[in-house]
Amino acid sequence: MRAENTQPIGRTMDIETLMRALLRDVLGLSQGRVDAFDADTPLFGALPELDSMAVAGLLTEMEDRFDILIEDDDIDGETFETFGTLVAFAEAKVGN
Repeated sequence: MRAENTQPIGRTMDIETLMRALLRDVLGLSQGRVDAFDADTPLFGALPELDSMAVAGLLTEMEDRFDILIEDDDIDGETFETFGTLVAFAEAKVGN
């Protein structure tokens, strides 16, 4: 699924906001649920919607929405551990 606002980061929204929208759209989570995420909210292994196939979809959507390239070597076990680690990964790739 694609969000209505799929423009590359133009600084109209911050990365955390875009990441919440991405998780909502790709995983089919409610807005209220993603709004409740904080940096310590566990993701992989805690969200039944986030399985290995969903990770592949999230990575592809991250590349599209953030206008970045994600190499296989960029991803490790900590990337999807928490909402905070996922946001930090995106920030590092975008160059914030």
